[in-house]
Amino acid sequence: MLAKRVFFIPVIFLLVIGCAGVPVRERVKVDFNLPIGKIQGSQFTGIRYPFNVSAPPGWEISMTYPAFMVELGYEKPGLEESQAFVYNPKTQSNLQIEFVPAGQYVVFSQASIEWLTSSTAGGLVSDVKDDFGVPVDLSATEPISLKGVQYAAKKYGTYTVKDVKREQGWIYAFTEPYQIFILYMIFEKEGSNDRQDLKTILDSFEAVSKK
Repeated sequence: MLAKRVFFIPVIFLLVIGCAGVPVRERVKVDFNLPIGKIQGSQFTGIRYPFNVSAPPGWEISMTYPAFMVELGYEKPGLEESQAFVYNPKTQSNLQIEFVPAGQYVVFSQASIEWLTSSTAGGLVSDVKDDFGVPVDLSATEPISLKGVQYAAKKYGTYTVKDVKREQGWIYAFTEPYQIFILYMIFEKEGSNDRQDLKTILDSFEAVSKK
């Protein structure tokens, strides 16, 4: 299915590359008895995982995926792994955030984050070709600054389906002791400001230290 399968790849890669001979961090313990977070108005505050994000006007924020994402072809199991969703119900542009504890032996750097971000692009191209039969124009992989994040990189692909241009992108990041996956889809519909709104959402994101 479109949009999620490709993004499992970085987790698999991190099992076999960039590993130290001795543990570089304690085993991360996640208390699944804790709620995922709380939403007050347009602001999400993480409880199970330490991050905050807010929704711009016209967008909504939720801890469960909107039904339209399944209709777009996202896989339910993948959606259920994310902790927060920010979306525009009118245009169906959307963003999802997932935190995953890093392994004890994995060593991160900006270079490795950018390499892993780039490595998933072939999966997107293949998925779009299988689902829609259209080509994908890929962006360069670029570092991106997120508040409270040590290393992060962004890449996206653009393609057109039924005369609507889509931008499908992914941000892969690390801040001790978590891997962070931010996946988004922008539908370029007339009269919308979703691309600028995406920047506003990313500017609002913050990983919060538990120390």
